[in-house]
Amino acid sequence: MPIFKARQIERPYTFLVKAGIAPHTATRILNSKVKVMRLDHIEILCQALHCEPGDLLIYKPNPDHKIPENHPLNKLLPKKDDLSWQETFKTVPLSRLKEIGKMIAEEK
Repeated sequence: MPIFKARQIERPYTFLVKAGIAPHTATRILNSKVKVMRLDHIEILCQALHCEPGDLLIYKPNPDHKIPENHPLNKLLPKKDDLSWQETFKTVPLSRLKEIGKMIAEEK
């Protein structure tokens, strides 16, 4: 899940188990082997990762069933998110980081 990288979680398995996900379920989640996700697991993940269900879900379309381009499911298609902004932050001058921090605080 890209959200682990975005949250800089180095040990996703440990994170999931500590959050309350059973070890075997954590393994299946991390290996993308989950076909059914319990709602309470989604709630646990969203609370622990401070996210929305849509941040966790990826839609894999069935090639035999085409849907229109404007269908809401298309919002869940995998995106090639570039998380290189984390690397960029390492080189941003401290004064700019403070400005960015203020902008983020204003969004809360």
